[in-house]
Amino acid sequence: MSATSPKTFEDIDWPTLRANAMQKKGWKSKGPEQWDRKASSFAKRNKDSRYTSLFLEQLPLKKNHTVLDIGSGPGTLAIPIARHVKNVTALDFSAQMLSTLNNLAREENISNITTIQCSWEDNWESLSLEPHDIAIASRSMGVENLPAALEKINHYGRKYIFISDRIGATPFDEHAFQAIGRDFSPGPDYIYTLNILYTLGIHANVSVLTLDRTTTYENMEAALDSYRWMFNDLNAGELELLEQYITENIVDKKGHAITVERVHPPRWALIWWEK
Repeated sequence: MSATSPKTFEDIDWPTLRANAMQKKGWKSKGPEQWDRKASSFAKRNKDSRYTSLFLEQLPLKKNHTVLDIGSGPGTLAIPIARHVKNVTALDFSAQMLSTLNNLAREENISNITTIQCSWEDNWESLSLEPHDIAIASRSMGVENLPAALEKINHYGRKYIFISDRIGATPFDEHAFQAIGRDFSPGPDYIYTLNILYTLGIHANVSVLTLDRTTTYENMEAALDSYRWMFNDLNAGELELLEQYITENIVDKKGHAITVERVHPPRWALIWWEK
């Protein structure tokens, strides 16, 4: 192509653009040890969340279906899905997340979930993992090599694939960063994922899952713990400013419980396609 030739969509290198955006993001990806520590509180906070119900409403579940849940966490989706399908295979790189999932499943007398500890980068064939009727990846697309992950989930979903990815700052509260004096860059969101799928020949559907602006916490410490998860290495001064920010955005109190309101509601892109 000459220097004067008009460029088209095919000339855009979406993986490189995404890698550049990943380098600028104002947050760090969490490893398995960090998610291990979060397993119990994460399970409790997400059990009856609006996100879960909105995601589940979109799934075409049938009794004879098998479902692969990649990045399952503590079973936020795997457990309710298991009630409607033949079986679920839940993958996660956090041992404690899977342990929490198994405990919750036993408490609810659910016995058709198989858990496997592994990551996106592992060799799934060596784990004897077979394709499933439906493959889902809920809020777990923050991988380095996104094209490889998308090709992988496309291979392991026989009929449908559903993934959710961030829109803008979600799940972070950019105003909390401003309140403690930190710059914030959200990094790449769903638009990179959608366009990389297009370059792979996959023309996906997109729905926007809009959550509530308000979140209720059992006490201030629970709220502070949730917000603290957005940051790395908070010092004492920043922690004090963060608590002040939360306090200023409390819109309701009942006993020790507090309801905190964000300026903008968290929004997730549900991206799905039929094979």
